Amino acid sequence: MLSVFWQFFMLGWVSFGGPAAHIGYFQRHFVQKLGWLPQDQFASTLALCQFLPGPASSQLGFAIGYQRAGLGGAIAAFAGFTLPSFLLMLALALLGQHYAGSAVTLAIINGLKLFALVVVADAVLSMAGQFCRSRLPLSLAVGTAALLWIWPGLAAQFAALLTAGITGALLLTPGGDKTANKPLINWPFLLLFAFLLVLLPLLAPPGSAGLFADFYQAGSLVFGGGHVVLPLLQNLLAGELSNNAFLTGYGAAQAMPGPMFSLAAFLGAELLPASPLQGALVATFGVFLPGFLLVLAFINGWQTLAANPRMAGAIAGINAAVVGLLLAALYQPVFVASVTGAPALAAAALGLLALRAFRCPLLLLIPAFMLLGFWL
Repeated sequence: MLSVFWQFFMLGWVSFGGPAAHIGYFQRHFVQKLGWLPQDQFASTLALCQFLPGPASSQLGFAIGYQRAGLGGAIAAFAGFTLPSFLLMLALALLGQHYAGSAVTLAIINGLKLFALVVVADAVLSMAGQFCRSRLPLSLAVGTAALLWIWPGLAAQFAALLTAGITGALLLTPGGDKTANKPLINWPFLLLFAFLLVLLPLLAPPGSAGLFADFYQAGSLVFGGGHVVLPLLQNLLAGELSNNAFLTGYGAAQAMPGPMFSLAAFLGAELLPASPLQGALVATFGVFLPGFLLVLAFINGWQTLAANPRMAGAIAGINAAVVGLLLAALYQPVFVASVTGAPALAAAALGLLALRAFRCPLLLLIPAFMLLGFWL
């Protein structure tokens, strides 16, 4: 468990670039470098997290920890990956924005955004090599990316995943006589998720319990990642916090490493100024908990379903679509936010070459791109 915590804790300090980049970091670190799980299991778990509400990249990390060391490993993975951004957002709430907009900070962030482009591009190439080896999966991947470039949005993403799953079930079914047992749903976790979602808003008194209920409800209804949580929280917390505070926290969360949902730490500290640490902890736990309960409810059944030939074909189609999702994200938001001109593009290309062809360690590339941010 300590090893799980440490690996995720180190990633939590350098995982800039948002959910797509986080998937790239996880794929390179836990599949390619450490070998904690094979590529097909990684992709299958990612497909599950794409369908569940909540922060997909954090749920993926939670699931990797669970598959490595059980429930304790899942908690250690979440704590390790989230702690750096939690501490940074809490510090921002306590100290204000004095350092957040400094030239030094912005230069470092710009360099790390460019590094995130390298990581996502590497993940696209690696996963495409694994899951798009024939014409149909490659078509599903490119078609998914094209759809999201033209019509970006959550509806298009779900339509692409659903279409790819149906296509895979019909046309990518592997041979063999494998049969699956009845899928297992961990009902206590699913019932706890539903119980908290329905009853907390009705029973929770004002204060910390009410704060937890608001953030739990927001985390339960978020499909599409951290950017979607802001309007939900604005509606749930209307009148309790100013728009300036929301925008301050949201802007800072985009510049932080780790999950966007760490915005909850900033907002919780602002909402309980007399006990900012308590507010940050309650809000963070509340917004992440529903997604993790759903992972625990379905992950074992998902792996059991994967043994069914039809489901294996559906997962193959979904895996190809996930490559397309990453390819779409490689352009927007990663490329658009990080490439400011030809020198930046050249630096990203050289960084990708160093990472893939020369196996340059990330610990060397990260400071190199931080310094590059000053030059750019």
